[in-house]
Amino acid sequence: MTALALAKAEARKTGFARRKVAFDADRAAGFAGLAAATEVLCDLLAGRAGPVAGYMPIRTEISPLPAMTRLAAAREIGVPVIAAMGMPLDFHRWTPGAEMVAGPFGAQVPRAAQPMVPEVVIVPLVAFDATGGRLGYGGGFYDRTLAKLRSTGPVLALGLAYAAQQTDAPLPVEATDIPLDGVVTEAGALVFDGLRH
Repeated sequence: MTALALAKAEARKTGFARRKVAFDADRAAGFAGLAAATEVLCDLLAGRAGPVAGYMPIRTEISPLPAMTRLAAAREIGVPVIAAMGMPLDFHRWTPGAEMVAGPFGAQVPRAAQPMVPEVVIVPLVAFDATGGRLGYGGGFYDRTLAKLRSTGPVLALGLAYAAQQTDAPLPVEATDIPLDGVVTEAGALVFDGLRH
């Protein structure tokens, strides 16, 4: 294992632990942090049209579902679907109350497969830093997906996380790691480079 891979593995381990503490604290507080993050996200996207992709939360990920439900009143919403390992994600249309089935890696996917192409992607994460660096699960799905989407037009990538998931030091990154345009937390929105796209 390379030094970079070791650094990422250590940062991921720390990130998972910090996320769990934040999630457990928020659950104990009746998910007040989630409610605050939902308001920040909806406010940030209020003046931006176009389809949005969220995700179906797993484990201790902060949930985008309340925001997705609100945004669905005015725009098309999608969720990621894993087509195959090593490939970009596909996105299928999601609506509140849509019938969902188990997909790969435990995430739920819509039973009715209706492909869509997002212009805003809400990205789950394990950790993030002050420059838009993001650490995910290590599969590279979102990096490949954003690269593919941006090959045909601008796409906004917004991380959704608890503020406690921000690292004090820059995350270890490599050339294929695509930085986020912003991160939304219960404490507000961090915007990098004036929203790159």
